[in-house]
Amino acid sequence: MKLQFLGAAGTVTGSRYLLQSHRSRVLVDCGLFQGCKQLRLRNWAAPPFDPGSIDAVVLTHAHIDHSGYLPALVQRGFRGPIYCSAGTHALCKVLLPDSAHLQEEEARFANRHGFSKHRPALPLYSAADAELCLTLFREIQFEHSTSVAKSLRIELFPAGHLLGASLVRVEADGISLTFTGDLGRPNDPLMMPPAVPPPTDYLVIESTYGDRTHPAADAQAELAGWLAKALSRGGTVVVPAFSVGRTQALLLYIARLKQKQAIADVPVFMDSPMAIDATSLYAQFRSEHRLDEQDCRRMCQAAQLVTTRQGSKALDRLAGPAIILSASGMATGGRVLHHLKAFAGDARNLILFSGYQTPGTRGWSLVHGAEFVRIHGEEVPVRAEVAQLEASSAHSDAGELLAWMTRLAKAPQHTFVTHGEPSASEALRYRIAHELGWPVTVPEHCDAFEFTPMGFSACAQEH
Repeated sequence: MKLQFLGAAGTVTGSRYLLQSHRSRVLVDCGLFQGCKQLRLRNWAAPPFDPGSIDAVVLTHAHIDHSGYLPALVQRGFRGPIYCSAGTHALCKVLLPDSAHLQEEEARFANRHGFSKHRPALPLYSAADAELCLTLFREIQFEHSTSVAKSLRIELFPAGHLLGASLVRVEADGISLTFTGDLGRPNDPLMMPPAVPPPTDYLVIESTYGDRTHPAADAQAELAGWLAKALSRGGTVVVPAFSVGRTQALLLYIARLKQKQAIADVPVFMDSPMAIDATSLYAQFRSEHRLDEQDCRRMCQAAQLVTTRQGSKALDRLAGPAIILSASGMATGGRVLHHLKAFAGDARNLILFSGYQTPGTRGWSLVHGAEFVRIHGEEVPVRAEVAQLEASSAHSDAGELLAWMTRLAKAPQHTFVTHGEPSASEALRYRIAHELGWPVTVPEHCDAFEFTPMGFSACAQEH
């Protein structure tokens, strides 16, 4: 079996792994690159394989950096099945059409206002590509071994992190290999803890927070402190929120805080059609999270839902204290950009980020003190307070990743650290090697390895 790292190596985004056995070619994850321009350009480059030659795709979960390239893969000729859990399928029905719509809208906006260098600006893929892609999905149950190609079987195990998120265990040619995808936290307030799969010969583990420890602070209390301060000065709080996962947690916290009168009873708006659709799925997948029926109801009723473009535009004329949750979570696109243009210039307001910010994104720039941010070709001054919630991550931190690894029945023959910025991946590699004593490698983009029952070896680097 051969494994090539075609994404999420040296960066947090673009998760994409090519597995080849003697009779099969399968992709594990098929995500978009996000962040700096150099990474985003990879989305437009032809992949280093023929998409029509891929037998199947297996998804760890629905987040766009793991699934968002699928419509482009279909556009380029892929027609095989896409295997995932039921929760991942349900979320992809929301996320992929929304991703296509967002790209089409941004291309139209750029052409209308002339701020793109491309004439005309084009979307990476269309809504039609996303709809065709969704016809290829095949749901499989957790802990149910499934043949996905001639010589390759997979089994999914709950990973926490997000509805439907899965650890993917692959068996082919007498070799077993497990991908963590994004690993959830053992004490996440929404999701159940990640499962522990059977022993595996090789492990591919994420390292988003591989160089840090999450603060012990309570996420709801941390949110209360920021909101209370901003609302007391009459400010509007703009939350660039990830539509799936973080938005739902924030809505639940806000509902609880209002009930306890810990924050002012101000209007709350959820300005993300995708988040609105995703929130309703929590009632459908009750076995995967910790929320009871009452919590699901509170979460769904915590905000006024903004579904139209006109309603979204009206929010930018708000004069009093209010809370606006809107995608995208890293401020890379979507309706939140218009809200940032409207509210970033007033020192009474608060821009509150709730998750990881990839270097090169607007979110990263804002969190790191940018005095101006470029939106739709304009330099927008930033006078609003900018903050980032430190206790709200849905990813395991370094200690939690190590603790999960020690729960495996036996050590893998080798571990590969991916899905992190170089410093985070290297920090986790060091701890795995020195605290666990496991052989471990941080692969680079396009690195490839050959596995046999006798061991593994690096292949000549392919591009």
